[in-house]
Amino acid sequence: MFAHNKRLQYTVRVAQSNPGLANLLLEQFGGPQGELAAACRYFTQAIAEDDPGRKDMLFDIATEELSHLEVIGSLVAMLNKGAKGELAEATMKEADLYRSLQGAGNDSHVTQILYGGGPALTNSGGQLWNAGYIDTIGDPSADLRSNVAAEARAKIIYERLINVTDDPGVKEALGFLMTREVAHMQSFEKALYSIEPNFPPGKLPGDPKFSNVYFNMSQGEGDLRGPWNNESTFEVISERDEQMAVDGGDGLPTVKLNKDELAAVQGMAARTASDLASDPETSADRGS
Repeated sequence: MFAHNKRLQYTVRVAQSNPGLANLLLEQFGGPQGELAAACRYFTQAIAEDDPGRKDMLFDIATEELSHLEVIGSLVAMLNKGAKGELAEATMKEADLYRSLQGAGNDSHVTQILYGGGPALTNSGGQLWNAGYIDTIGDPSADLRSNVAAEARAKIIYERLINVTDDPGVKEALGFLMTREVAHMQSFEKALYSIEPNFPPGKLPGDPKFSNVYFNMSQGEGDLRGPWNNESTFEVISERDEQMAVDGGDGLPTVKLNKDELAAVQGMAARTASDLASDPETSADRGS
């Protein structure tokens, strides 16, 4: 059950209208790294979570993400407020109004015309929000790692948005939202490492013959060693012939077919075989 409080989690103060900036902020309203995606990701995880502590954390953070959606949506609405009135009431001449929606790098004309300046569930390029942004897999050690990465991506987007505005109120609000991503990353990492063991994700162990092997597949100038491929952790295999058929087989795919399947496959192969000795005239030949 939800109850809405009309006070925002962080006060929105916008110095002046800026439809172009509003359009950029939609990235965190209806974009893949945005607040709606985060809220839906953590809500669905919380509902399915069996651990009471993680369930409580996920519900708390999911609900907070909805409050962040409200903050970012309010910023979008306030930045659009002046243009919304001008467009609705036609306070300028047609040409001036048209230029105001498209001038100075402002590509907010779609959100202004189609959505009336409100916070649309799209990203900054107009792509509609979709549930494909939610990547929950149902294993806590995998999902918590994904959550950390999602919060990291959102923090980077907020940093970029902060860098393109000089509005002090907008900067403050975006800085708060960015900082909360840091707090959530910490909570998710603490929850992940409270699971022992937490690596590898899932229940089944990796095959010990391959779990600590590093295949040096890209070779040439720029070959480097680091902690991700050094011999203290990995067996490094660079020889090309040792990178093929590592299971000990011949590396060729095979399938067992019954008599009827085999006859059908052979018949299809014979019917669709290429004549290697032919050089047929084609439409490309005729066209040239």
